[in-house]
Amino acid sequence: MKLDMGRAWSDATALLAGNRNVVMVVAGVFFFLPYFAIMLLVPETMQPQAQMGADPADMEQAMQMLGQLYAQNWWVFVVIGVTQAIGMLALMTLLTDRNRPTVGEAIARGGRGFFSYIGTQILFALALGIVIALLVALGAAIAGPQGAVLTGVIAFVIGVYLFIKFSLVTPVIAIDGILNPIRILQRSWQLTKGNSFRLLGFYILLFLALGIVSGVVTMVMGVLFAAMGGQLELIGNGLFAALLNAVFVVIFLGVLAGVHRQLSGPSQADISDTFE
Repeated sequence: MKLDMGRAWSDATALLAGNRNVVMVVAGVFFFLPYFAIMLLVPETMQPQAQMGADPADMEQAMQMLGQLYAQNWWVFVVIGVTQAIGMLALMTLLTDRNRPTVGEAIARGGRGFFSYIGTQILFALALGIVIALLVALGAAIAGPQGAVLTGVIAFVIGVYLFIKFSLVTPVIAIDGILNPIRILQRSWQLTKGNSFRLLGFYILLFLALGIVSGVVTMVMGVLFAAMGGQLELIGNGLFAALLNAVFVVIFLGVLAGVHRQLSGPSQADISDTFE
């Protein structure tokens, strides 16, 4: 089945609009509040990003600062990561389960799927790391530094391809109910077969649209918050960044649900409804 991007977007918006109340609850608890907590507890997370510029030296210094920041506050980011992963699985369940589970039931299912989700991420990271290491080492051995750069570019392309192929991990866990990490990856690969370039174009358009809107709005709001100064600026920037995070995660989950619905074909329940 070929992906219809327009239909996938329509399905996504319909799912989100039809479940707006539970979406707001889950997004607030799992995506907004944790991110806002990071902005207040570790406000330094925004400083290295602001310092990144065209100068490679600035970027290198910013990356070093980020590394130190994560090393010192790793437990905060682990807690946030766990919270958001469970929230994503719970929200995906609420958006797609025809049995209309309660928020508590969806969160419980998200908790059960959490370790499967982490397992798939570990497998993906290991596979990607091995591919990148082998390609860069091979390029360096054959053509020196220039070869390493070339193979690094190839490794990046492969990384993007693998991201596309495994992009449906969350709906596979939440909707299909598969918990074995290897089977999850296999199912995502199967669903995206023949649609990798369409999905790439869809995701690029989505990220570009969200990035442009967020960039413009962030610039305007940043000026307003900067005029306030002091703690008001910190809280304002934190609130707005957390809101953007929640909106982006919700939209992307809706898109993944829409893509999964289309590529997986009609469910058994849909078929039954057709003939009843």
